[in-house]
Amino acid sequence: MRPICESTILMTGATDGLGKAVATELAGAGANVLVHGRDNGRGEQTLAEIREQTGNERLEWYRADLASLGEVRHLADRITSEHQRIDVLVNNAGIGTQVPGGGERLESEDGYELRFAVNYLAPYLLTRLLEPLLVDSAPARIVNVSSAGQAPIDFDDVMLERGYSGVQAYCQSKLAQIMFTFDLDAELRERGVTANCLHPGTYMPTKMVLAAGVSPVDSLEVGVRATMRLISAPELEGTSGRYFNRLDEARAHPQAYDPDARRQLRELSDRLGVCSRRAAGAHRR
Repeated sequence: MRPICESTILMTGATDGLGKAVATELAGAGANVLVHGRDNGRGEQTLAEIREQTGNERLEWYRADLASLGEVRHLADRITSEHQRIDVLVNNAGIGTQVPGGGERLESEDGYELRFAVNYLAPYLLTRLLEPLLVDSAPARIVNVSSAGQAPIDFDDVMLERGYSGVQAYCQSKLAQIMFTFDLDAELRERGVTANCLHPGTYMPTKMVLAAGVSPVDSLEVGVRATMRLISAPELEGTSGRYFNRLDEARAHPQAYDPDARRQLRELSDRLGVCSRRAAGAHRR
């Protein structure tokens, strides 16, 4: 991978919490940081704050609501048309266990269970659409910010239409993200793109955690350090297909290692019209 000061890095969910902290760290190291969020006002404020704190002017704002797969496609189109390379894609944006909706089941613009849509389907689609650009930029890295909170996917009721639980929705979406990471490794390792995922920290003091009424356990600095390591550590060059708990390699839920479950998830993603191989290939430069 290129030195951080020469790298272009896309950070989703970067207007608060861990995403903003990592984006600030990257900017401080001189990276060209593509800052994503879903509110223009907060986005411009975030860029101003990072510029003031780091002195780095190489910041760009990209707005997209990940609850809309159409907006995800537009985001990918903008990035591929405006940039010749992406050295690192960090899929960080997500929805927690309680908000929005509390215990109420909500759906995305496309009619999918909201947490599954935002936490898994959106980064799945974004990654697939940016995959050709990442390969062209190799060596490149994909970092998926997941969670130690993981629950097996019931493929007979993925959208949790029976007995909805926000915790179950969150945990299965995070396991899906890990399963996708392992698939990416199998597909892209030989093409110069690594894919890893991590649990950055337990109940860090982010807006998501505080809104759920949970007392923080780890500091935000713990999550920043763990995420930055996967983004830029030279010793992880070539390391791929791993799940980390903070700084340590760990084992994910057993379903993540089940080839049949991962196949079902891939087929489900295609059936939902998220991103076929043909659609992804249409975005090749």
